[in-house]
Amino acid sequence: MSGNRRAPQGGSRKSGAKSGQKPGAKKAGAKKAGAKKAGAKKAGGSGRNRALRVLKWLLVSGIVLVLVAVAVFFFAYQKTTIPNPNTAFQTQASYVYYGNGKDKIGQFATQNRVSVPLSEMSQHVKDAVVAAEDRTFWTNNGIDPKGIVRAAFSNAQGNPTQGASTITQQYVKILYLTQQRTLKRKIKEAFLSLKIQQQQSKQEILQGYLNTIYFGRGAYGVQAASQSWFGVDAKHLNVRQAAFLAGILNSPTAYDPDLGKSHAEALLRHYSYVLHSMAQMGQISADQADRAAQRLPKTVKEKHANSYGGQRGFMLSMVKSELRKLGYSDEQIDGGGLRVTTTFNKGVMAADKQAVLGQRPPGLRKLHVGIASVDTHTGALLGFYGGQSYLKSQLNWATLSDSPGSAFKPFALAAGLKAGYSLKDTFDGDSPYTYPDGSTVVNEGPYGGNDYGSSVSLLYGLEQSINTVFADLTESIPSGPDRIRRTAVDMGVPDTKELKPTAGIALGSARISPVNLANAYSTIADGGKVHDWFLIKKITRASDGKVLYSNHPKPKRVISNPISRDVSYAMQQVVQHGTGMNALALGRPAAGKTGTATDDKGHVITSWFSGFTPQVATAVMYVRGDGRQPLEGYLPSYFGADYPTQTWTAAMQKIMQSYPVQSFPPPAFVDRSAPESGHAPYTPPPPPPTTHAPQPKPKPTKTASPSPTPSPTPSPTPSPTQSPSSPVTLPTESGSPSNNGNGQGGPKPHD
Repeated sequence: MSGNRRAPQGGSRKSGAKSGQKPGAKKAGAKKAGAKKAGAKKAGGSGRNRALRVLKWLLVSGIVLVLVAVAVFFFAYQKTTIPNPNTAFQTQASYVYYGNGKDKIGQFATQNRVSVPLSEMSQHVKDAVVAAEDRTFWTNNGIDPKGIVRAAFSNAQGNPTQGASTITQQYVKILYLTQQRTLKRKIKEAFLSLKIQQQQSKQEILQGYLNTIYFGRGAYGVQAASQSWFGVDAKHLNVRQAAFLAGILNSPTAYDPDLGKSHAEALLRHYSYVLHSMAQMGQISADQADRAAQRLPKTVKEKHANSYGGQRGFMLSMVKSELRKLGYSDEQIDGGGLRVTTTFNKGVMAADKQAVLGQRPPGLRKLHVGIASVDTHTGALLGFYGGQSYLKSQLNWATLSDSPGSAFKPFALAAGLKAGYSLKDTFDGDSPYTYPDGSTVVNEGPYGGNDYGSSVSLLYGLEQSINTVFADLTESIPSGPDRIRRTAVDMGVPDTKELKPTAGIALGSARISPVNLANAYSTIADGGKVHDWFLIKKITRASDGKVLYSNHPKPKRVISNPISRDVSYAMQQVVQHGTGMNALALGRPAAGKTGTATDDKGHVITSWFSGFTPQVATAVMYVRGDGRQPLEGYLPSYFGADYPTQTWTAAMQKIMQSYPVQSFPPPAFVDRSAPESGHAPYTPPPPPPTTHAPQPKPKPTKTASPSPTPSPTPSPTPSPTQSPSSPVTLPTESGSPSNNGNGQGGPKPHD
């Protein structure tokens, strides 16, 4: 019966085992699973043990490193010594040398520092410095760890220098003054700061800081600064004076009011900040701060040490200015332990000075002579004479600018040759020359100027310095004024606002200094290659001899060699046959150009001669008073052919004794397609200058019988004289007719 039937053997089982699974497989699987679980437990224990071992190793290593660091710190701390501020300052003075690197010119800071106790310093200056530099000075531990690390890494990456933030750290920086930007130096500063903090009181630290910090004007310490800026002792400084000094010490160069209006305005802003910081700290009232912040206190005129006497002061001043341009601060310049080798040659400096003193007429106290000599192959300034002793006047006439007159014509000649004209091409030499707008220019000479003919070569025009030839040339060059300007700038004439592209640009009313004119002439002497003139060869650090700066001149070709040879040849004719014949006394090949310029009233105000040999270019300028006063009736002869050329020759005779005689390369006589017709060479030579109408010759008279001929009676031969010309009509800046100027509303040239 169906209800009693058994299920077949081996049928489905509630266990869900796979069909065909052997009996006992379940037990085997269970054993295997258990083994896996045990293995996992064992592996987990092993991993934990390994991690513990690593942690223990790291802990032990960390403890060892900490102990080593502590030991190193303790050792370094014990070895760190606090230097004597006076000794540290002495070893860090910066010195300047002549070009040979051995003969010393001088130093910038002459130990202008007097240490005084804190009690001899005004309370105002102590308060002002703390308010300006470190408001937490009286309570902090002397260092700012975060600031040290931040500044060290920033400086190491070459970013702008970041300084320490506390007065203690700044004090340390003064004692260890170097230009290094390394983590090592920052760590050393930290050690020294901690040690000073532990061994010295806050009063001692502030006293040391105020006796060593730099305040500008070569003054180290508050006592020297008080005398240098205000002529009083440090104990007598008032609130405004104290805030002034506290403000300027933050950046003595950027905040030096002696350097100009922008520097004074920057100081005024920081000065105001100092005063209001003092008010916030309760040292003065807010009303006092507001009233005092309206203007800077009055300062006294800077006094210079005797080491700045003669030309030495000009030399050091020029070097300092150049160092500033190279990025050095006054603090680094005066006390950074620099060794500066200049381009100055002791013999050339002496030659330039002796030439001026030997040639200028005596007794003319307002007469100023500037002279500068430049190496034609490098642009190195070899020597100069800037005027009377630097201690009497800081005006350096070798670097001050004035109008060169006809000494500018070689640049116009170079522009004309570049445009396609040749030395043999001719231009109008008659006086006056009339511009298209009706304005005129005249030549030197009486009765409206000398006439040289309507077809005068450029060669003869430069030789005799004929104004109308260069007026005609300027008009004949396409965009002539602009092209002459660009050529002059390319050749080394400074690109100034005064150098305007006007019709009279070739006649030289724009101002230029002797050193810049000598350097621009060097471009001609060096085959058309221009150099930036310079006066610093090398800068090294005294502490380790490391070279911080080295000048490597990089000439740039601005006119072709053939054109430079032609310009040089024309300037050689000025010396051989023209207005510069006094330079023949040099006794070796030379080239040059004379020049004089007048004011808008026709009075001669400058007299020049600038010239060169293949090796050296020298420029000489004579002026009176402020450089714009008439030379006529004051200087016995105002022509560039006289005193300036004689002075140039006297200087170059001594300078060139150290150089072998060299000849100039021959002229190329470049002859290309002229941009305008009507200037073809004229074969006959130009006629001699016409200064007055010829007198009719008397007709012979017949006599009945001959009479005895009397013996001739000798009469004295008058010495040749040069008469100044009268005012003439010249073009104005815009080229419109005018009764004054020479195309730029100002000077006209004479020679």
